[in-house]
Amino acid sequence: MREPHKQDIEVDRTEVHKKSDSSLVASTFIKYAAYIIIFFGFLYFLIRYVFPKF
Repeated sequence: MREPHKQDIEVDRTEVHKKSDSSLVASTFIKYAAYIIIFFGFLYFLIRYVFPKF
């Protein structure tokens, strides 16, 4: 039996390197810190102004 015809195929390999960029970490921290501050501010508003009216 004959071998099937094999073509020469070039395969591009890409390497993924994880970058530990400090500015990306800092911006993510600031974003989540802002979410937490907004959340607790909303809770404070509810407890201080809305719940006493019931």
